Amino acid sequence: MMNIIFVIAYLLLAPFIGGLLDGVDRIISARMQRRKGPGLLQPFYDLGKLFSKQMIAVNNVQLLLNMSYLVILMIAGSMLFAGADLLMVLFILSTADMFLIMAASSDSSPYANMGASREMLQMMAYEPLTLLVAVGFYLTTGSFHVGDIIQAPVSAVVWMPGLLVGFMFTTAIKFRKSPFDLSTSHHAHQEMVKGITTEMSGTTLAIMNIAEYYEMVLLFGIFFLFFVNSTWWSWIAALLVCGVIFFLETLWDNVSARVKWKTLLYGCWVVTLVAGGVNILILMLIK
Repeated sequence: MMNIIFVIAYLLLAPFIGGLLDGVDRIISARMQRRKGPGLLQPFYDLGKLFSKQMIAVNNVQLLLNMSYLVILMIAGSMLFAGADLLMVLFILSTADMFLIMAASSDSSPYANMGASREMLQMMAYEPLTLLVAVGFYLTTGSFHVGDIIQAPVSAVVWMPGLLVGFMFTTAIKFRKSPFDLSTSHHAHQEMVKGITTEMSGTTLAIMNIAEYYEMVLLFGIFFLFFVNSTWWSWIAALLVCGVIFFLETLWDNVSARVKWKTLLYGCWVVTLVAGGVNILILMLIK
């Protein structure tokens, strides 16, 4: 019954939680840049404006692909909050990203196609570390199932500090924040204009934004697994630490300049090898 409640809560509340986190991110970023910035609810006003616009699609398939991106993310998040197999959740998450890439490359815009290529390159960079995170949870708790991970007597982060650092690196890429906003940017201030979202507007762009809110909550759900255990107070501690991680990701976004794709690729693989690989090796030796 609790699993059903968590799934329903995710499906209904994730867009609102993600939108609020987006609003908080904008406020913190504005303060760091000594600006007043928008209000907390600005992301919801933006969505309302996008849905109110006349729907103009560059082709008939882009909206379908964006809808698929949204639905698959909803499925992945539902599986996570239902206590299902974490490895399967990560595979489905990768599948969702492929639909976004196909949506961006479905039109003839050179900027969108370049953004799709860079998005695929980013997947090549972070996917190995993402899979190592799942392996780390298995070596730590003896199971891939989320329901078993949250019932462990000791929080997984005790055994997986390197993988936590690596996953923070990965999350910055998935959030498309500086210095890893190669495929798209929150503002059209780069050489590819808006990259993968250049040709998205109105309802199509709103659907993608909602999908990103679902993905944001899903990723912080995985962060939550690093800190939670069988004690009730660990849930509160995990929520607080997730808030700290959210702030650090925003800070990193505001103090970093965009890197080149080679720097992203090599940097992520170095982090995978050092932080992830060494952590996995130690786990295999002591477990």
